[in-house]
Order: sequence, then C-alpha cells, then structure tokens
Amino acid sequence: MDTDMHELTRELHHKNDSKIVMVVADGLGGLPLEPGGLTELETAKTPYLDALAARGVQGLSIPVKPGIAPGSGPGHLGLFGYDPLKYVIGRGALEATGIGFELGPNDVAIRGNFCTLDSAGRITDRRAGRISSEESKPLAIRLRDVKIPGVEVFVDPVKEYRFVVVLRGQGLGGNLHDTDPQTTGVPPLEPAASKPGSERTAEVVKVFVAQARKLLASEKKANGVTLRGFSTKPALPSYEEVYGLRAAAIAVYPMYKGLARLVGMTIVGQAQTLAEQIAVLKENWASYDFFFLHFKYTDSTGEDGNFTNKVKRIEELDAAMPGITALNPTVLIVTGDHSTPSFLKSHSWHPVPTLLVSPCCRFDGGKKFSESAALRGGLGQIEAKYLMPLALANAGRLGKFGA
Repeated sequence: MDTDMHELTRELHHKNDSKIVMVVADGLGGLPLEPGGLTELETAKTPYLDALAARGVQGLSIPVKPGIAPGSGPGHLGLFGYDPLKYVIGRGALEATGIGFELGPNDVAIRGNFCTLDSAGRITDRRAGRISSEESKPLAIRLRDVKIPGVEVFVDPVKEYRFVVVLRGQGLGGNLHDTDPQTTGVPPLEPAASKPGSERTAEVVKVFVAQARKLLASEKKANGVTLRGFSTKPALPSYEEVYGLRAAAIAVYPMYKGLARLVGMTIVGQAQTLAEQIAVLKENWASYDFFFLHFKYTDSTGEDGNFTNKVKRIEELDAAMPGITALNPTVLIVTGDHSTPSFLKSHSWHPVPTLLVSPCCRFDGGKKFSESAALRGGLGQIEAKYLMPLALANAGRLGKFGA
C-alpha cells in the first residue's frame, strides 16, 4: 500500500512567504472531433497560457487511476492532494456544504436536479432546459412542503436546475444508487439502497419523489426530479494541518465551494464572473498562502457537446491569466479536475493537461499548453494527488526527508 503522502507533508512542511495559485478549468482535457484533428485546447488561441508553458513544465495528471472517469468530487480531491479512493465524498454533501448547510451526524444530503418528464413519466430533458436560478428557486422552496413522518426534510435552491435535499432522522444511511438514469427516453430510476443499512432511506426517498411530482405537476419544464450523490458528512484533515497553508477558494458554483470548505479552505468573495474572481484574488492576496480558483464552463460546454463554445471558454480563461500573473505567484498551476471532451459529451478517463510554473521548475521546452505538448512534458504522467507536494516543493515549503 502507498505511503500516505499526508504523513510526509505533515512532517516536512514549513512556512514561508510564498504564494501558490491553482487554477482549475473544470473538464479541461478534450479530444479531436476526428482522428488526427486538434482538441479544444489545441484549437484555442491561448497566447498567455502558451507564454507560461514556455517558462514552465507540463504533464498529464491522472485524476484517480488509469481508465477511471471521475466525478467532480474525486477529481478535485485528487488535485487537493487527497487520495480519492481513500476519501470518498458524495455529491450531496458537497452541494449542501457549498451553500453553507451545516450537516449533522443524522443527516443524508442529496443533490437534486429538476428534470422534464413527458406524459408517460419519461425524461425528455435531464436538466429541465437548464432553467435559470430565478425560475428554479421558487420551485425548490415549494418542495419544502414535502412532509415525511419521522424525518425532517430540508430543501434549498443551489444554482440553475440544481437543488439540495437533506433528510434528518435516526437510522438513515447514505448509500443509495442515483435515480438519474443519465439518459433520456426512460423514467427516473427507483430509489434503491446500494449497501445494507440504507433501506429505510430508500423508502423515505420514494415518498419524497412522489410528493415532489405532485407539487411540480403544473410545471412545463421542471415537472420532475432526479436525485444523486446520496451522502453523509465526511471527515477530512484540513489544508492547514497537512500542508501548513492558509487556503482560500474562489468559486462560483456551490458544489466546489463545498468541497473546498470540507478540506478547510476559506470561501472568499461572492464572485459570479471570471473577472470578479480575479478581483477577489487580488483583494485577498495578502491574507492567504494558497488560492484555488475554479472555472466551470470548460466542463459544461464539453458536456453539451459544443466544441466551438468550449474553445471560446478556454480562450476566455486565457485572456484572464494576466490578472493572475500580475500578482507574481511563486507557484502557478493550471489544470483540470478531469477531461470532458465535446466528442463524448461526458467526463472521461483521459489524463488532464497540467502546467506548473515556478522560479525553480525544470523547463521542458514546451511552446504551447496542450494535450500533445503535455504528453511530451517534463512532469510526465502523474496521479493528480501528487500535484500538491510538487506545489509545496516548488514553493520552498517542503524540507528534506531523512538524514
């Protein structure tokens, strides 16, 4: 079994005045639309990222293990240096924590999606036409009318078609299969326990879904729900404990704020755009050692299968890079939590292009930040969980191991 890297970093880390910035372009990695073609990143015009590549080192990060397509939770945990196979966090806990809900010991948190159902109860749109937050918020509040004997039910809006459900009661387990079939033309799946001890939760969820359908029956778009990421509150060591870092997170979407909060990062700012995120970074520069900046839209455009829009989003990120580099971070990492090729319209197992820039990195001669350049880069192919030790080392924050 691998040595726990956290045991090493706890022993070896020390403090200095360095600053580390990790920019995560969600779903960054891609594929060409035809053999021999270019990926989205290779197609995009990225002069600022290319300039960084010329003085940095590239490689490909493996989010979990070769061949495994990760969800956003495991993908980010790996980037944060937590073995995603050891620390398993359900999406529900991430969403709930991300909106500031304090989970208790008897809580089961669930990520909810509004969906569109036809007259036969089959899903025609898994995201209810990506309804706006303004449309979905009153619908989530309406679901607070669900009443289940012996169980407290909390429902909170999140963003767009997403909401959070928290069930609180004795004897509830968090091991259930998702009810989202991940396709259209079929009904939502019946709630079912994935492990013993969660059978009662499955029965409670059946009641919730049935009442939700009635409460939403008059809606044209969001007349149904699917539920995912059933989970209880996890226990994770903090960034301060394992890395000696005061860490801040700058994210727009609640789920990523939730994951950051669970590893002890402070959520700073209320940014809703990339420009606002850069402004928040500047405002908080003196107060933290590590900054996680999350950019969502490289993932959502990939999931939509929109190659052209994913290229545009990569170019948008590139145009924002001078605002980060002007702060002169000691270590700058640009990567993704997983690949989301437009060709596949989903998360994939493909290793993610990763760029590290620091005064003491070993330049590899790359001229463009891309999958093909990363394949030949000096970082090689590494598991994402080793990026944080590399960041600490390049920041001069890790001492020598052994005599």
